[in-house]
Amino acid sequence: MNYFLKANKNLLTYSLIILIVIPIFGFNFLISFIGNILLLLFLIPLLLLVLVFIGFNSYKSKFNTCSNCGSISLGLSETCMVCGADLENISKVNQFNKKPSESTIEVKAEEVK
Repeated sequence: MNYFLKANKNLLTYSLIILIVIPIFGFNFLISFIGNILLLLFLIPLLLLVLVFIGFNSYKSKFNTCSNCGSISLGLSETCMVCGADLENISKVNQFNKKPSESTIEVKAEEVK
């Protein structure tokens, strides 16, 4: 009998805690407590995913496109790493205020005979 008590000490401890908690607080407390733990297990990864998405968008907003060669660089340097053009003159406002017709290529359809 002593071996059984030594081997299952944790099981015995947890079962005594449950037998004390259930009569005092009731089954509703136990069910809501387990439900809240499961809810947290599902919501924490969702919260981490939202934080990664916000961080990625913040990182993406720091990209600059060189107007001379078209290479993409982070907003950390003052000159383009490829062609050496000055990147300080590039403003984010100009990138977003362009007309769509200026930045797209128009293609005319021709009939093939």
